[in-house]
Amino acid sequence: MSVRASRSRIRRAVSRRAAVDARALAALRIALGALLLLDLALRARNLAVFYTDAGVLPRDALVAQHPVARYSLHALSGALWWEALLFAVAGVFAVSLLVGYRTRLVTFVSLVLLVSLHLRNPVVLNGGDSLFRRLLLWSVFLPLGRRWSVDAHRTDDGPNRVISVASAGLLLQVTAVYVVNAVLKLRGDAWPSGDAVRYVFSLDQFTVFLGDVLPHVPVVLTAMDYAWLALLCLSPLLVLATGRVRGALAAGLMAAHVGMVLTLKLGIFPVVTVAALLPFLSSAVWDRVERHVPENPFSRLDAALPYLPRPSVPPLVRRGPTVLATLLVVFVLVWNAAALGFVHVSDDAAVNPADNSWDMFAPEPLHADGWYVTVGYRANGESVDPYRGGPVDFSKPPDVSETYPTARWRKYLVSLAITDDRVFRDEFAGYLCRHYDATHDDSLTAVSVYFVEQETRLDGPEPVHRTAFGNYTCPT
Repeated sequence: MSVRASRSRIRRAVSRRAAVDARALAALRIALGALLLLDLALRARNLAVFYTDAGVLPRDALVAQHPVARYSLHALSGALWWEALLFAVAGVFAVSLLVGYRTRLVTFVSLVLLVSLHLRNPVVLNGGDSLFRRLLLWSVFLPLGRRWSVDAHRTDDGPNRVISVASAGLLLQVTAVYVVNAVLKLRGDAWPSGDAVRYVFSLDQFTVFLGDVLPHVPVVLTAMDYAWLALLCLSPLLVLATGRVRGALAAGLMAAHVGMVLTLKLGIFPVVTVAALLPFLSSAVWDRVERHVPENPFSRLDAALPYLPRPSVPPLVRRGPTVLATLLVVFVLVWNAAALGFVHVSDDAAVNPADNSWDMFAPEPLHADGWYVTVGYRANGESVDPYRGGPVDFSKPPDVSETYPTARWRKYLVSLAITDDRVFRDEFAGYLCRHYDATHDDSLTAVSVYFVEQETRLDGPEPVHRTAFGNYTCPT
């Protein structure tokens, strides 16, 4: 075989693996728009608590700990009305993304608003938020509006097959999540031994719905452990395989994430990962979908939305996105290699990839459950729990997950439990004082905060430890 023929064969092989169906990108666009709306709705439940100066993280404390947060649009004001306005604006752009109206522009603006929102309170973020940002970033470089959109009704942008540096980058980005997590899990003992899922489902702070039943069937949890680990170990096939093999693996991972929704309180993480796997489904799948949805579902919006002509772009500028996407692909590969320790990162580096890797429940799951007890002291000497309400009670709640109002609350409070940063803990105590005074006729003079931790043991008694975070005087 000649060198030219070999290169041609390699090029075809790479193209097959880097290609994405335009209809898969359309489905990803719809999913991202819907997820933005869902995320905004879920966060809006705690809008004042997490994003205003009256909440748990005023801007002064935020910027002191995270200087980059000063560039957040959400940090321009600490008022509730400002946050509500930005949430509403983000919702408008999310709807525009969902229907595919000026898709590339609204994708970029949605990314900017999401990054700004994340900077406003990084304490409540999880791996799903990190992946969400990356999906939107890659989407800026991809033709998400080529099919099933208002944009597609107005112009024919090309064939179903999309092959570019950005399509390859998107697939590599998602695959890296599973590959890194697989390597980290294999470095521990709990996952290969089949005990990890049993530990996960022993944590009442996470379990919901079916998750409260499964701990009584340990053999099922062990089977789930090995099945999930097997899927993770096969995850390189997401980019190495094509067609039915790739699609079957993506479908298996999707099913596992749907199972997480039904058993664990993980916020939007499982739903974001399901959306991230849509581009791995083959054209045969989208052919069947299109038989049931033969027409553009958003074409009727064409007459209702104004036509905005696309600006002409010089050829040299048009090459910019490709160059930037190429640099991002290199960054993804180096970043994840560094997260696994294959690339050395200086101890003086501002950000260590190992601290921001895809380490969900890896290399070992948590071996302790925990909940908060706060003691608020009234002027008359009586005490009350200003966080959970009612009398002070250090005994284990019937359902630990119910002590965390939302997944964001759980992430925030668990972060406080594992950090040594006094600023964040002091702000939490200050919030308890302000919130109690605003919702009661009397006021608190001081607050004590405790984290109660119960060790998880698969067999035998589980000891309980109480950690005091300090005593705080409420402002008068």
